[in-house]
Amino acid sequence: MESKDGKRMKCLRPSYLKRIILAVVLLLLGSISVAQTQIEFWYALSRSGELLEEIVAEFNASQNDYEIVPTFAGAYQDSSTKLIAAIGTSNQPVLFDAEVTVFGYLANEGALVDLSPHLDGISQAVIDDVYPQLWNYGDLNGARFGLPYSMSVPILVYNATAFDQRGAIAPVTWEDFESVAGQMTTRKTRGFINITASFIFETLVNARGGQLITADGKPDFANPVAIEALDMLKRMSKNRHSTNRNFGEVEVALIDFVRTKGMMGIASSSFFDRREDFDVPFELGIGAIPMSEGGHIPLMESQLVVINGASEAEQKGALAFWEYMMTPEVNERWVKETYYLPTRQATTKLLTSWLAEDSDRQIMVDQIALGQPRPRVGNYAIWQSFLEEGLEKALKGNWESARALEEAQQRAENAQ
Repeated sequence: MESKDGKRMKCLRPSYLKRIILAVVLLLLGSISVAQTQIEFWYALSRSGELLEEIVAEFNASQNDYEIVPTFAGAYQDSSTKLIAAIGTSNQPVLFDAEVTVFGYLANEGALVDLSPHLDGISQAVIDDVYPQLWNYGDLNGARFGLPYSMSVPILVYNATAFDQRGAIAPVTWEDFESVAGQMTTRKTRGFINITASFIFETLVNARGGQLITADGKPDFANPVAIEALDMLKRMSKNRHSTNRNFGEVEVALIDFVRTKGMMGIASSSFFDRREDFDVPFELGIGAIPMSEGGHIPLMESQLVVINGASEAEQKGALAFWEYMMTPEVNERWVKETYYLPTRQATTKLLTSWLAEDSDRQIMVDQIALGQPRPRVGNYAIWQSFLEEGLEKALKGNWESARALEEAQQRAENAQ
């Protein structure tokens, strides 16, 4: 073939031309970045939100497949309400920070993804290293609906300065507890500040070896152990050895404690990180919950869950983010700032020096072995309000314990 000037032009053979075209296509494909899977994450931990968002940014920078997009959705109650309204709409998140009683409700309503099919993407060494009490929490009927995340245990807090002055020691049995409350009561103070919240009453019952829900998921509020626990609270209140606040008065109860109007209380171990919020004029004591033989304590706070409707890529991304958070060094930072429980045993080893600096911290970790799930029955998120109202009737309305708990149980049964 000749050009216009008469010179001969080379003809490209078809096979050679195909190779050139293929090379150009591959070059173009290599220059196109693969889009990341975005994962909307609603969280409820405002106090630790800054650290959480730092960890999210680190995870996003550590890989190219997923981008976690965190949003503070309000406190547990507010975020749960917001989520329930968003489920089934285009506004629902992929990943959610579910308070544990809401976790049970969401799982039973079919709102959560069973992550079991994707667990083979998580190192078995990581799963085996998670404390079994924490790992088992997210398993319901053989399905993996939750991932341990921000977990805590109830602890006893007390005015150690006043205890020393009056020769009292932290109680280890419930008989001791009632006696010490009387010993620490004066004309101006009460030995114990009780909050009529379901998790505190669960603590009193579980630590005696009892439960508030039957093995087949029915309310069992009026059982003998629960009545015994409420009878103790009634005696203490009648003798003016305690004062009672409802769940809406938690901040008031904290102020009462700081102002030495109460000498003991039961709080979440995550209360540790609130100590700096108060100018406490005394040494704060931390103790384990008094325990009867066969007793346990409820594990509290939240699970990470994936909302139904998430794509397979989003599910895998959520698990990848959780695995990153479970890296011992990352989990160590999380524990030190938030005082949530270490999720992995490897994390606890990294915390050896930190735990040794303050024996109170070790008490928190030691309670993991006694932990058990709070009720994961779907309706318990509703039933607990009946329970709390029954406690109020017994402690402020002078109802007999059995009558108050039987009425609460009846209301729960009627609401099934």
